[in-house]
Amino acid sequence: MEKKHSPGRILEPLLKDLGQDGRRAFQLPKTDLPAVAPETQIPSDWVRSKPAALPELSERDLVKHFMRLAHLNFSVETNFYPLGSCTMKYNPRVHEEIAGLSGFAQLHPYAPDSLSQGTLQLLFELERMLAEVLGMDAVTLQPAAGAHGEFTALLMARAYHEAQGRPRKKVVVTDSSHGTNPASAALCGFDVVEVKSNARGRVSLESLASVVDHDTAVFMMTNPNTLGLFEEEVMKVTQLVHDKGGLVYMDGANMNALLGQVRPGDMGFDMVHVNIHKTFSIPHGSGGPGGGPVGVKAHLKPFLPAPMVASGSAGYRLESPGPQSIGRVRSFFGNVGALVRAYAYIRSLGTDGLKQVSEGAILNANYLKELLRGIYPIAVDESCMHEFIASAKEMKASQGIKAMDIAKRLLDYGFYAPTICFPLIVEEALMIEPSETESRQTLESFADALAKIKHESEETPERLRTAPHRMPVSRLDEVQAAREPNLRW
Repeated sequence: MEKKHSPGRILEPLLKDLGQDGRRAFQLPKTDLPAVAPETQIPSDWVRSKPAALPELSERDLVKHFMRLAHLNFSVETNFYPLGSCTMKYNPRVHEEIAGLSGFAQLHPYAPDSLSQGTLQLLFELERMLAEVLGMDAVTLQPAAGAHGEFTALLMARAYHEAQGRPRKKVVVTDSSHGTNPASAALCGFDVVEVKSNARGRVSLESLASVVDHDTAVFMMTNPNTLGLFEEEVMKVTQLVHDKGGLVYMDGANMNALLGQVRPGDMGFDMVHVNIHKTFSIPHGSGGPGGGPVGVKAHLKPFLPAPMVASGSAGYRLESPGPQSIGRVRSFFGNVGALVRAYAYIRSLGTDGLKQVSEGAILNANYLKELLRGIYPIAVDESCMHEFIASAKEMKASQGIKAMDIAKRLLDYGFYAPTICFPLIVEEALMIEPSETESRQTLESFADALAKIKHESEETPERLRTAPHRMPVSRLDEVQAAREPNLRW
């Protein structure tokens, strides 16, 4: 892909361009052992005839290069990161210290239970903490991410219905659901049926009643949903599905809005996953590490994946699966380092602190929504929970400015963009979640930037179409980059 940059922009050179012959980052001391010819130990056709053409740099060169690259990154430590539905919030550094304690960080995964008592106790207590927060009877910590949690829960649902002697084929999802919901259901072998939202962005009871029947295994819904709205008729929804013998699963990606306010188990859900890398402040991005523990009600407990942590007179132990368990879904016990951080987060905040998290998230989202009122249309202009959906639909119609253009221009103002073009039921969506860790000043600065961008769309729309202008590179052809990646550039 062709490089595009403007005069005066600083592009960080590649290591091969920085290298100088003879420089070394590290040198091993001379050995007093006799030299051994490589060809005596390695097949001759594997031995290089000349040294690899690798760049030669000093340690100082390497550190400067990677630090400069790091400073080009947008992150929750350096910028406002209002990525809707992902709860990208500040990660307290004290939790990194705790996760780095040698008893946790250096524990070998094959260590016997007798030498793992501290970690097993932490996992045992974390399961019960999450069960209390979620209003569930049991929790598995094994799933490595939210989608993995969905997959695990649907495997349990399938095993449950088979154990009842009535296997079911259908999973119902909402039209505003995360894409992982139908994907997980299809991966488990279910037929996927979509139910429409009503005019206020909630699940339509009429539409739901028309598709839920005695072949429905699970209804999957997100609450608050991806429009940032609480499903006010959730109790009617769960009762409707239960009356047909189905199970109700809650996608807990937005659990940050519910902590200490309401529990999924009390709303009638049979299963729920929670993204600890979102709600419980675990660093995430670039694919991990994350965690998607799943909570279940008592009737699904026999189907939980194994092993589970048990406690007895001899201490803590990992138990073998029962006869109805779906088996192991993760190597060893999942991302234990992430689980340690989640444990520290819950213990440091306590019950009152967790409630303040959701209160702050809801307050910040509603304050930011009011700042943008009249500047950008709001998809459903009601009190929201932790996030809300603005739209660039009118700007697209009048000036041809899309949500992508706004997202790119925000980089010039020092802000990462919100989630764009999702949920799909809102045209040119801007899905904004400020989280509880941002200050009022940050929210006002972000709203001011969006207001300036709206003004630019009217006065200088071409400037938005070619943004960003202050980054090391300008607008990239993302389609070409995905289809024809140039990894040697």
